Amino acid sequence: MTNANMSNGLWLAAGVRTPFAKVDGQLAKRDAIALSVPVVQDMCGKLKSGDKPDLIVWGTVAPNLHWSNIAREVALDANVGVHIPAYSTVMACGTSMVAVFAAAAEVNKQPGTVALAGGVESMSGIQIGLNQKLSTWLRKFFQGKSLHDRAEMLGDLPLKDVKLHIPSITNRTTGLSMGEGTEIMAKTWHIARKAQDDLALLSHQRATAAWNKGFFNDLVIPVDGVAKDTIPRADTSAEKLAKLKPVFDFSGQGSLTAGNSSPLTDGAAGIWLTDDKGLARLPESAARVRLVDWELAGVDMDRDGLLMAPTFAIPRLLARHDLTYDSIALWEIHEAFSAQVLCHVAALEDKKWLSERVGVTAELGKFPWERFNPNGGSVALGHPFGATGARILSQTVKELQSFPPKSLAIVSICTDGGLGCVALLSST
Repeated sequence: MTNANMSNGLWLAAGVRTPFAKVDGQLAKRDAIALSVPVVQDMCGKLKSGDKPDLIVWGTVAPNLHWSNIAREVALDANVGVHIPAYSTVMACGTSMVAVFAAAAEVNKQPGTVALAGGVESMSGIQIGLNQKLSTWLRKFFQGKSLHDRAEMLGDLPLKDVKLHIPSITNRTTGLSMGEGTEIMAKTWHIARKAQDDLALLSHQRATAAWNKGFFNDLVIPVDGVAKDTIPRADTSAEKLAKLKPVFDFSGQGSLTAGNSSPLTDGAAGIWLTDDKGLARLPESAARVRLVDWELAGVDMDRDGLLMAPTFAIPRLLARHDLTYDSIALWEIHEAFSAQVLCHVAALEDKKWLSERVGVTAELGKFPWERFNPNGGSVALGHPFGATGARILSQTVKELQSFPPKSLAIVSICTDGGLGCVALLSST
């Protein structure tokens, strides 16, 4: 699946995000809506006086019984305009990236449209529920018209089904957690533990350096007294990472640890999308680049691996534009796990994989590691599922704007369910 109209002059302009904090940390008091509101308010407050976005597309991954369309709830609580259409998206870790793609369809239909897209995750606010049988019984019980009716229903109480439903980071189809699925991928592609730790260390070093030099200052707004991401560790080292025990495979063959995996994270992020006609309405201070094209992919999780969809999307997107890996000046790849990134690169450089599984026979070359995630990735910065897409896009927009004209960037996100989304950006 791709952008059907690549000549419409689509633009991305960097938005802002909250600091990212670990689950049950500094942002734990805010639910998903309360995390989103300051982001939307800040972004709308930077528009020219009286201007408002024409559309808000916002997403979150973890469901909540108190709302269904979080985009509308955020718009209302942020008090940015009751007449702004707002709808929600969800595609696991790619949720706020596909929010951008969904908004692009609206911009294509109505030139001049300015869309605010993004997403959020409050992992500290995950709602615990009841299993379906008990929920159904309770609903019918409270629908009883009399005490007699309800008393008769007590005999049907499914006592063995009186259980709490506690959401987990587990794929419904495979029954495996993201980490367990990635452990299988790491073994399939022979990804060593040391390589994973080295990549995690690099992520922390680059994220810490980026914060120290002020790169994130205009991308992150303070919330509840928290002004910076709380996850990057300046004090980590190869030795410290090597001492951590595997957390998903306890057989003695595991390689994924808390140190080389992205943590459960709270946070929200937004980004602007418009076309040539609407560009003048965006904040002048916001970095902006062109959104050239995108690709969505799905894979056979059992055969290809749970998080391998970007290895299908990236080659197809590049081949469509007659590009190679070396044609791309900047690579931003979501780090769900260090192992997943290493699996992706191994597959992207495997001609058999590309030709037989992906159907791309073009010579794409070697992956340019020196152009990868220059300011850190999700292992160090954090990974609020619904916010990562907008975070990584805004970060890329700012990075790419400093490149020479016509420089290209690839932004890639793997997601649960064997899905992936990839965007191709260009500096002006």
